[in-house]
Amino acid sequence: MLGPILHSFLGADLPVRFRFWDGSEISSIGATTVTFRRPEALRRLIYAPNELGIGRAYVAGDIDIDGDVFDVLALRDRLATPTEDTSLDLGRDRWLKLLQAARQLNAFGRPLPPPPEEARLRGRKHSKARDAAAIAHHYDVSNDFYRLLLGETMTYSCAYFPSPDATLEEAQSAKYELICRKLGLAPGMRLLDVGCGWGGMVLHAAQHHGVDAVGVTISQAQADLAAKRVAEAGLADKIEIRLEDYRELSGERFDAISSIGMFEHVGLSELRQYFQVLHGLLEPRGRLLNHGISRPPGPPGFNKRSFIARYVFPDGELHEIGTVVSAMQREGFEVRDVEAMREHYNRTLRVWVANLESDWEEAVALAGEARARIWRLYLAGSALGFQAGRINLHQVLGVKPDGEGNSGIPPTRASLLSL
Repeated sequence: MLGPILHSFLGADLPVRFRFWDGSEISSIGATTVTFRRPEALRRLIYAPNELGIGRAYVAGDIDIDGDVFDVLALRDRLATPTEDTSLDLGRDRWLKLLQAARQLNAFGRPLPPPPEEARLRGRKHSKARDAAAIAHHYDVSNDFYRLLLGETMTYSCAYFPSPDATLEEAQSAKYELICRKLGLAPGMRLLDVGCGWGGMVLHAAQHHGVDAVGVTISQAQADLAAKRVAEAGLADKIEIRLEDYRELSGERFDAISSIGMFEHVGLSELRQYFQVLHGLLEPRGRLLNHGISRPPGPPGFNKRSFIARYVFPDGELHEIGTVVSAMQREGFEVRDVEAMREHYNRTLRVWVANLESDWEEAVALAGEARARIWRLYLAGSALGFQAGRINLHQVLGVKPDGEGNSGIPPTRASLLSL
């Protein structure tokens, strides 16, 4: 019963084989297999007939994927028409067919509790306490797990591949160097890195450009490891790592600010304050480089019932690039450069997926099988989103002009990027 229904959803010439707990299956032209291991998988889809139900079933182990996860996730465009916010919904007619199948298979019952890895935050959205809880949910997993996933650079943001054969490590270094050049960093300057992660940007800037740097993060695990990396590099006199919210910074001044991969945690309601605070921290002619995932026009953020909102980025929001530029300019920044890096993030994510899958047993030992499954689904799905243009990545360079309107920005882009 379930096989014919799914076959009618997905059509012919499937790249993925489906197997079910009763021994039945749907054949395919590909080698990848999706196994519905028990009736609970169907029950989860009945009560959440969208990507959340599918995600819950996979995280809980009710569904297994043996083979190429990209083949499976590519079925989203066959399975249902994406809603305006790019999440997946089966729609009413398909849901009714699933409900009928569940009843005939005696798979229908009360809703199952979601896997414990699903985030349930409390308190006012984007308050400091709730933001700290959201960050801890995502980042305080295991530093060793992230090292396995990201490689030795421990850089959890889009890399910049200068050549087709560049390694991930080379591409992450190239990304940091690109940002340093856009910021015009030079010895003696003071840099603030907002959401510093494990310290990659401040380490690169201090080592290669001689700046004094402050990195702030609200993840305890990140702060601990970043400080250790700074000490091991012999740069404790040049770099300070703080467990601190950027909104708590006051009375300090910086020549440049980088924000790399933390912008997704800044809600639409907080954009004004975000850019106000950063503008106030800059010296005249100081530059801000904002590096963040963006989206096409439409509803902000992630659908509350999307897999990413519940398991990966609770309270995360993506902003349309025009909105970002306008928000920066309203708070006094002059926007001087905007660069899209969509293809670079697709490639970055695919390397991360390969890292995860090549050391799967170690990943499970470090973070647990459910968490490893979450990251496999999230990274592969995100790669396909960048590939298809459903999401993008933009670096936006803004400057705080001095009292006479001088920016200090070179007159050409070529001169901007040459130090």
